[in-house]
Amino acid sequence: MINFNYESTFTLDNEDSYATWLSAVIVSENKKEGEINYIFCDDEYLHKINLEYLNHDTLTDIISFDYSVGNELNGDIFISIERVQDNANDFEVTFEQELKRVLAHGILHYCGYKDKSDSESLLMRKKEDEKILMFHVEH
Repeated sequence: MINFNYESTFTLDNEDSYATWLSAVIVSENKKEGEINYIFCDDEYLHKINLEYLNHDTLTDIISFDYSVGNELNGDIFISIERVQDNANDFEVTFEQELKRVLAHGILHYCGYKDKSDSESLLMRKKEDEKILMFHVEH
């Protein structure tokens, strides 16, 4: 089950469409959907998590805690809406496009994709782009 939680004033439009898409992303990687919680927050909230749990004194757009068991994906994915907006501006893409990238990014980490090296980052970006193309809004 995909859950959306809010620790900021941001709310996601079309939650059902996003949940359906993220479920399809999981299936496309031959994984099973467990319980995945997205928590939308601001920079301050995510910075505190980064310091407390990872000992990183930096701002970031996403932190994911992976509780997956075998092929079943489970975890908590924290997303700073402020970072997503800043990154969208920096990369000259829409906020929605950057948000989809980050949403998919968390799932892809659970699927085993990394982004520490240049080659890993390149594959991660390719996978993100591939998964973004799977998004369809029901009208």
